Amino acid sequence: MDVMADSGVGGVIVTPVRRRLRISKALAWAAVTPFAAWALARGTGLERGSLPTQLMTATPYAAAGSLVPVLIAALTRNRAAATIALITTAALGLSVLPRAVGSTGSATGTPLRVLTLNTFFGGAEPEVVMDLLRRLKPDVLSVQELTPGMVEELDGAGLKALLPYRTLEAEWNAGGTGLYARYPLTPLEGLFEVIGHNMPAATMALPGTGPVEIVAVHPRPPLGSQVYEWTAAINAFPSASPDTIRILAGDFNASLDHAVMRRFLSRGYADAADRAGQGLTPTWPANRSFPPLITIDHVVVDQRVNVNAVSVHTVPGTDHRAVFADLRLPSP
Repeated sequence: MDVMADSGVGGVIVTPVRRRLRISKALAWAAVTPFAAWALARGTGLERGSLPTQLMTATPYAAAGSLVPVLIAALTRNRAAATIALITTAALGLSVLPRAVGSTGSATGTPLRVLTLNTFFGGAEPEVVMDLLRRLKPDVLSVQELTPGMVEELDGAGLKALLPYRTLEAEWNAGGTGLYARYPLTPLEGLFEVIGHNMPAATMALPGTGPVEIVAVHPRPPLGSQVYEWTAAINAFPSASPDTIRILAGDFNASLDHAVMRRFLSRGYADAADRAGQGLTPTWPANRSFPPLITIDHVVVDQRVNVNAVSVHTVPGTDHRAVFADLRLPSP
């Protein structure tokens, strides 16, 4: 709308009236609703089926994005939508931010260093893997997608000298998995029902403490109908034992935003990266034209284990990043 006035000098002055930016209140609800539904699904573990399960790994990004509906609701002066938006942001934030803070305990105890790496059908560059092993000096190496060719390449690069003990179930596909160790390993049969890829377990004789159980983890990804097998595989993992310290390391194909993963951890475990404040460091997909997006590789420890440090490392030739955990085990 314009306002006209007689200028008094033979003309008319047209003065435009500034229009106020108006945003429909319905837009606020349209922006808030998806994030509120996401927070509800994440908080109650309602993700069902393959696609919702995969989307749940993006919860850290949803938490950041949930600030947008707060702004829109404020601009529309939609108090109800603003309230829901704030609750949504708080709920998502509380589920995500603690992973960046950490809650490491005392660094005392028997040291145990664990490294896990998915080699992408044996494609990881052996020399880079060996350089990582020499620098980090792990006591245990958990390898997923371990092929017979990868076994030969690692041995040829000098792995036997660093980690001479092994329990391997290599295959020429994604199902191959193995454990390498600095100290003697005794294969452990029947610890849990193995569903999906090979997941060998072993007892390691670690000096300075009692026997430690190590499990190499690699359930199939929750793609299509495999989501039910993936759920069953994680549910089948053993609960923590009061008599034994147990470490599970590998490609879980799950993030801490999956309800099945949280239920598993609630049975006496903790995620080492979460405790070290590295729980938001993404591990997949690596070596692409874009940075890694989600965190699905983990070192899971008995709650009695202290976490000294966790670091994540890129290895050429594989789409997963390696996860290293420097742990401190309690005295027997």
